[in-house]
Amino acid sequence: MAATTYVCRSFGYFLMGYVPLTPRVRRGLEALPGAVVVSIVVPGAVAAGPAGIAGVIAGMVVMAVTRHDILGLLVGCAVAVGVRSAGL
Repeated sequence: MAATTYVCRSFGYFLMGYVPLTPRVRRGLEALPGAVVVSIVVPGAVAAGPAGIAGVIAGMVVMAVTRHDILGLLVGCAVAVGVRSAGL
């Protein structure tokens, strides 16, 4: 299993050496980490209900304003706990 994983990852790295990094490909690769985070966070927030959605929105606003990821994470968690504690 480990060998298969290693071969797949190595092969991908090797193949990317032959892909020309046009501006479009570069933008796609730069956007990929954000897309992965969204695909992990959004289903969990929706499953958590109003508290999860409020926490994600609050965290996004704080991150957009302050450009500080950890602060956004802490505020988002605090808002989710607060909304859940309020019974919503």
